[in-house]
Order: sequence, then structure tokens, then C-alpha cells
Amino acid sequence: MTDAVFHLDGEHHVPTELARGPWDPNAQHGGAAAAILGRAIERFQPELGLAVTRITFELLRPVPLAPLIVATAMTRPGKRVQLVTASLQADEVEFVRATALRVLPVPRDIPDGIDAPDRPPPDPSAAPPLGRLIAQERPTNFSDAFELRLVDGQPFGTPGPSRMWFRLRVPVVAGEQPSPLQRVLVAADFGNGISGVLDYERFVFINPDLTVYVRRPPAGVWVGLDASTWLEPGANGYAESVLYDEHGRIGRAVQALYVATR
Repeated sequence: MTDAVFHLDGEHHVPTELARGPWDPNAQHGGAAAAILGRAIERFQPELGLAVTRITFELLRPVPLAPLIVATAMTRPGKRVQLVTASLQADEVEFVRATALRVLPVPRDIPDGIDAPDRPPPDPSAAPPLGRLIAQERPTNFSDAFELRLVDGQPFGTPGPSRMWFRLRVPVVAGEQPSPLQRVLVAADFGNGISGVLDYERFVFINPDLTVYVRRPPAGVWVGLDASTWLEPGANGYAESVLYDEHGRIGRAVQALYVATR
């Protein structure tokens, strides 16, 4: 297995086979692209001290397994609230666009113990390791960049909700330690995949977007998803995931779905 999801070559982000998605062997997983754009947004004017609280990715077209560049801009300046955009491009073609809402953190004098009741998943050490997300023969892909631990559900087996822990086994970018935000983003895009309600062999259920709300960055290397998919025949559907670290809830991810027979 390669040593990272991406390598840097000047301004180009060069994907390895670990960036590959499940739907097209020549296209990237949305989580790989999300992590690269999240990295760019974190590095854009960090001295302002605002934190990402929401980031939305518009997956405009399949992202090729080819060198890509990132363009970043401030679209709403502010000392307390900002919007920062980032775009993943090649040869003047835009593949993914991200818009991040950055705000000042909540003051530290806010009272403790004001959270609503929650049901965090069991500790990762109590969950069994999971092999490949898709059992049949396939090329190396993004899920191989993780150690996976299944709490309950049967991803790509019995349709329905699933709870799973994710831990990156390699860096997003070679030679760099993944940031807490990158750890959230690489896992968040798996929600529709691990909670699908349709037969993977008969249907595609692709998310053309991803929105992640971050209450706080994860502490430690594990990110957990409690994921469910909701579909209505003749209408539309979405997948939603509650995001956890080993200490509790850290946010939420939502994905709209495009569904079709293969």
C-alpha cells in the first residue's frame, strides 16, 4: 500500500490509488477531495483565529485520479464570521467547490453540561475490526487508507443503518500529520456508503454534495459515524451521520443522494 492519499508536486496535488472511490475506478472518493479542500481552507489566513463550523462540498463532476490544483478565496470577510471558498481544478475545469463558514469559538464562560442527551457509540477498542467495505475483488481504494471498526450494521451487506469507527492509517498528504478537521472530513463522506438501503450490486446511490457541521475538532485519531439513509420512491433521499470522537458528539454530516439502477 502507498504511503499517503496525495503527494505534493509544486502546486499540484497528485492522488495515489488510495484516493480512488467505489463507483468509478478512474475517479476519486469524495472524502479524499474533501480533505484536500479542508486542508486548503485551514491554511488560508489562519492568523484570524476563526474555526470552521460548517463546510459544504459541491461535487460538480467526477474527480479524476490526476494532478489537481486548489484555488482559495475569502468571499465574506469578517472578524467574527467569514465565508471561505476553495476549488479543486485541473486545466481550468472545476471538479469540487467548497464553501466554509468560519466563526469565533464559543466563549469559555458558557456553562458546562448544557448538551442534549446523546447515545455515543461504544469505544473503538470494543468494536471488532472490519475487512474491506466491499468484499468482491476490486482495485485499492480510499477505504484501504483506514482501520475500520464496526459497532453494528452490515455495510454493503444487509441494507440499513450502521455505526462505524474510522482511523486513518496513512497521511492525507505525504509527510504531514492529518489535522483534526481532515480526520473528520475523510470519514464524513462514508455515511451514505455504510448505511445504504439498496443493493450495491443493483443500484448506485451517489452523493453530489456533502455538508459537515463541526461542533469541535476530534480529540485523538478515531472518528465515529452513526449513519442512516432515508429514501422515498418517486421522490428524493439523503444520508445523515452523527459524528463522534471517543469523548462524544463532535458534529453532523448530511449528503443528498442521486439514485439509479446500474
